[in-house]
Amino acid sequence: MKETDISAGAGRPVIHMIDHESDAIEAFAMAMESRNPKVAEMLYEELGRAILHSAENMPDNIVTMNCKVEFVDETSGLRRTVKLVYPKDADIENDHLSILTPMGAGLIGMVAGETIAWPDRSGTERMLRIVEVTPPDDANINPG
Repeated sequence: MKETDISAGAGRPVIHMIDHESDAIEAFAMAMESRNPKVAEMLYEELGRAILHSAENMPDNIVTMNCKVEFVDETSGLRRTVKLVYPKDADIENDHLSILTPMGAGLIGMVAGETIAWPDRSGTERMLRIVEVTPPDDANINPG
């Protein structure tokens, strides 16, 4: 299991993103800079270290938009499965987690089996381990 601490920019793992998703996420980060600069900065950092792939060449074990991801918060022991979505589809009651949340920004591009230290909404650092990734049913879902 690969473990990485992102505190103060320390040794973050390389992440993988679909090229058109990267463009959409960058647009969302730009649009939210004034409202939530912390999350915008997290997204920019993720984009900056991402290796881009076409949707056809993206391995199935990597967290992409609209996939289901099972992860464990190693700090609390809480195990969750969420669908990582664009803001218009966010619905936390149905486990649809927006990319514009700190947790969403931390999950994008991670590989099943990896662990990363990542802050939650309150700033509390959580150790997240990606257990399983289920690719989206439709890789061409519009970020709208």
